[in-house]
Amino acid sequence: MYERHSDPLLPRRIFLLRVLKHAIAGTGVLIVSLGVGTIGYHGFEQLTWVDAILNASMILGGMGPVNPIITEGGKIFASAYALFSGMIFLVVAGVMMAPVAHRILHYMHMDEGDQ
Repeated sequence: MYERHSDPLLPRRIFLLRVLKHAIAGTGVLIVSLGVGTIGYHGFEQLTWVDAILNASMILGGMGPVNPIITEGGKIFASAYALFSGMIFLVVAGVMMAPVAHRILHYMHMDEGDQ
């Protein structure tokens, strides 16, 4: 997927396209995760769609739920979704930072004549 250490640095335009592709992939994962949370809060807690997406957004962003969780099923879902959201945060951060980190490391390991 990425160039080898013996290859030259990608031109800036191609590198920016790579960053854009990673950003799109990360955003897609976030949208799917937000959908899972919204459906879960709507189903388990009978929240309106707006309240459900608000709670899912707040959990996914690391802030915590807005509405009190009343049902046992809702509490179990909220616990699982909070753990899931923490992992998603790490995955998306890694996906979005990968091209930049790779370019920096690639640049640092190039021979002086190749730069």
